[in-house]
Amino acid sequence: MRAAYHHLGWCRFAYDAQTAAWAEHARQQAKAAMQAPENAAWWDCENTWFIGVDALPNDTSGQVPDGPPLAGTALDFLRQEHGPLPPLHRAQLSVIFQGYPRPRVGESEAAFRYRRDRDAAHVDGVKMFGADRRRRVEEPHAWVLGLPLNETSPDAAPLVVWEESHRVMARVFSEAFAGHDPLDWHLVDVTEAYSAARRRVFDSCRRVTVHAKPGEAYLMHRLCLHGVAPWTEGAEAPEGEGRMIAYFRPEVADWTQNWLAELGQGR
Repeated sequence: MRAAYHHLGWCRFAYDAQTAAWAEHARQQAKAAMQAPENAAWWDCENTWFIGVDALPNDTSGQVPDGPPLAGTALDFLRQEHGPLPPLHRAQLSVIFQGYPRPRVGESEAAFRYRRDRDAAHVDGVKMFGADRRRRVEEPHAWVLGLPLNETSPDAAPLVVWEESHRVMARVFSEAFAGHDPLDWHLVDVTEAYSAARRRVFDSCRRVTVHAKPGEAYLMHRLCLHGVAPWTEGAEAPEGEGRMIAYFRPEVADWTQNWLAELGQGR
């Protein structure tokens, strides 16, 4: 498991009863969150995607109201690799429905093609800024943990990961930040470097789809290029629920220390 995580940039964890118990309670909270008026702005792509950032009402330990603690093999592994869990944010609820992808509100034709043909591949934390839509790293994460909340067919808009892409990204960002004070890294324009790195990844790294069931989990290195595959015709998911996954991706306290490491360290 550890070797796969460090070499490929991701790993999947087998069924764990504690994780399954958490997922079942989180599923009920997720269904309520999707209908909550305060989360209406998270619906996009012509209502085929509930983006759901910070939409799950968990506490800083990851526990949802009236539910069991967030626990299991994946959490044990995280502590071994990254040390004690930081205070967790409210999890993102990524929910996809039949018909995805469709254009986002205000999305250009080129951006939609990239979403459709390249799975909207990205590295979390690299954000757009300014009228010219330049990019810089503004939300450096420690790791990305995915926890499926319901059972779907493998072709229901699964996660896509480019294996070993974290190594490419680590080198590219290191080069982009060279000569800059680490305290100013969040101001560095990485637009061209990031675009070139994605092209390099597409040409040289293996694209894999990742499917898991409730009780299972998967962990990605923070620098992995990843995205969401289109919903395939005939794919199945529970009626009215879509494909539901909760994601935890806490920011690192001091990203100038280990964020650029190719391996999993990020304490």
